[in-house]
Amino acid sequence: MSDNSSKNSLHHFMLISMPQMEDENFTRSLVYICEHSEQGAMGLVINRPNNIAFTDILPQLDISDANITNIEHPIFTGGPVQPEHGFVLHTPLSNKEWKSSLRVSEDLCLTTSSDVINDIAHSAGPEHSLIALGYSGWGPGQLEQELADNSWLCCPFDADIVFNMPPEDRFQAAADSLGIDINLISTKIGHG
Repeated sequence: MSDNSSKNSLHHFMLISMPQMEDENFTRSLVYICEHSEQGAMGLVINRPNNIAFTDILPQLDISDANITNIEHPIFTGGPVQPEHGFVLHTPLSNKEWKSSLRVSEDLCLTTSSDVINDIAHSAGPEHSLIALGYSGWGPGQLEQELADNSWLCCPFDADIVFNMPPEDRFQAAADSLGIDINLISTKIGHG
């Protein structure tokens, strides 16, 4: 990951889409920001499970489904960019590293290699994980402009929301963490 030390970086924050969000990929979405720098931003939508079953992705990754113990793991739509690529947001393990794993914060890693999926399938993976297909990406200045246009609210990362809450409750829980009833925000912008 690139240097996210900028004081304006939203790295390791979550974005809550506002009601006026026009892009249907992000309507009522909660996005975890993995990286944010002058070069752009990358994140994962963390509240939209898709219709793909965990066991459906295993043959594509040459993972035998013999002895699979963790078949109820939801797969999320992480965003519209590269939907054929998988990303696993997870807590680190002190005694284990995976091939393509990057630390995005002290308490989170992002892994793109199938070895972590194999370990998750066999209950040998990280304590908490979220598997997503595709990601959300913004070019230089694009996310900043969307924030200026009031397309997003920003809130601190909360592991409990991401890993312990049902996906359908995450969006509202993030808004609640800011003391905001998202349902009372008007979809009209501008001055009346």
